[in-house]
Amino acid sequence: MKVDLTVNGKDITADVEDRMLLVHFLRDVADLTATNVGCDTTSCGACTVLLDGESVKSCTVLAAQASGHQVTTVEGLAANGEMHPVQRAFHQEHGLQCGFCTPGMVMAIVSLLKENPDPTEEQVRQGLEGNLCRCTGYHNIVRAALAAASEGKVSA
Repeated sequence: MKVDLTVNGKDITADVEDRMLLVHFLRDVADLTATNVGCDTTSCGACTVLLDGESVKSCTVLAAQASGHQVTTVEGLAANGEMHPVQRAFHQEHGLQCGFCTPGMVMAIVSLLKENPDPTEEQVRQGLEGNLCRCTGYHNIVRAALAAASEGKVSA
């Protein structure tokens, strides 16, 4: 099946199996490996990307379903050599340990802050409900989200 996607601003056309998941398309076809395969069941959120600006778990979206749409991965957030405010906040607030969940967390927070640019700590915690981290206890991840929000308008 032929699919046409815009990934991080770049048009990609490829012939893929009709059952190929978006996460595998991103990793194997687009060669963007920051989006991780964690559970294949929507439980962990390691594969979270933005599809037309909305946060989705790419392990449950077929590449064919994304055809004709825009996908943003964590690799597409930085601009002109500058980290995205959420990436910068993760760095400054030590919002990661092993890093496996980080791309999905960053993308979920970008989406959350787009919808709610000034969330409370509780709203951040609720917004991250579908993203799991086995290392950090979330405290610094939440601090990173709040720090990014305090910088002002966050966009993808």
